[in-house]
Order: sequence, then structure tokens, then C-alpha cells
Amino acid sequence: MFSGIVAATGRILSVTPLEDGVRLAVDVGTLDLDDVQLGDSIANNGVCLTVIAQDGKVVSFDVSRETLNCTVGLDAPGEVNLEKALRLADRLGGHLVTGHVDGIGSVQKFEPVGESHELIIRAPASLAGYIARKGSITVDGVSLTVNWVKGCDFSINLIPHTVQVTTLKRLAAGSTVNLEIDLIARYVERMQAWRNEQEGSPA
Repeated sequence: MFSGIVAATGRILSVTPLEDGVRLAVDVGTLDLDDVQLGDSIANNGVCLTVIAQDGKVVSFDVSRETLNCTVGLDAPGEVNLEKALRLADRLGGHLVTGHVDGIGSVQKFEPVGESHELIIRAPASLAGYIARKGSITVDGVSLTVNWVKGCDFSINLIPHTVQVTTLKRLAAGSTVNLEIDLIARYVERMQAWRNEQEGSPA
């Protein structure tokens, strides 16, 4: 589990093809690796990946073809948001994040508004019903609060600190991003679906 509070930005240095996916070599920058071991989880742009090798500040991860098919930002060299998995004693500064991307969003607008930035994203129709005003959503691994929702579009206000310390500063209209809906929304939907199934079942 993660919190969506980005600890550092890193850079994918190389992408090596495998039989069914790729191997990433990531320079993790200022991310503290003192407590990281082989087999630990680190989120890259919101995608939970397993550490398979470490050489100084360069960490390697294997990414399956299935993961590549449903995410963006892991198939070529470039900057990534990084977060180590939570420990039970850690503060939950954002919200509970699984690191399992639900879909890919398309940036409609990213513009300064006063000291902040407004980010408008169009979510896949299959996810739009899970996004709520003042609810939480993860964008490229960053825990954010939704300002408004209109159809499949939703707006987020990014404070200067978030823009400065994450890769979101590089977004523009037409960019694609990894989206993970709030974990609570998943369970609410499932409970309602189960209730509907039971009410429709013969006695």
C-alpha cells in the first residue's frame, strides 16, 4: 500500500525488452534506499513495482506486458514519481493507494490559476462514476483532491509545492496519465452491486 505522497522523482535510464514485458533501470535520485531490499515495492508513476536489483542509486524493476498495456510512462526513458511502500507506523498524508492503475486519463487543460495550477483530466467512462467532488484520486502516483466532476471530466487544483516536487509540472493538454480511483469507492460499488444481486435473487 502507498499514500500518494511522492517521496522523490527519478528517471528511467533504460528499458530492456523481455520475453513478456520489459526491465526498467531507474535512477531514484534522492529517494532514501537505506531500508529497501530486494523484493520490496516502490511505486513508479503510481504503478506498484518490485525491486529485483539495486546498484547504488539505480534500481531495476520488471514490468509485465499486461501492466504496460494498461499504464503509461513505463515504456521509455523519462521522469517518474517515486514512493516506497507504507509501513504500518507511517503517517497517511494522502489516502490509501494500492498501486494498481485503474485506467488512463487524458489531460484536457493544465494552466496557471493565480499561484496554483488547474488540471482538468478526462477519465475513461468506466471510471467516471467512481470520481466524486472532494473525493480522492491518484494521478501518476500523486494523491489529489477532486474539485469538480462534469461527465467524464474532473478538475484538480495543484498547489505550487505539488507542481514543484512531482512530474505533474510537465503535463500539457493531450498528455496521458495513470489513474487510480479511491479504494473506498471500489468497495461501495461492490457492496451496492451485491445488495442488488441479493434483492433480485429468488427467495
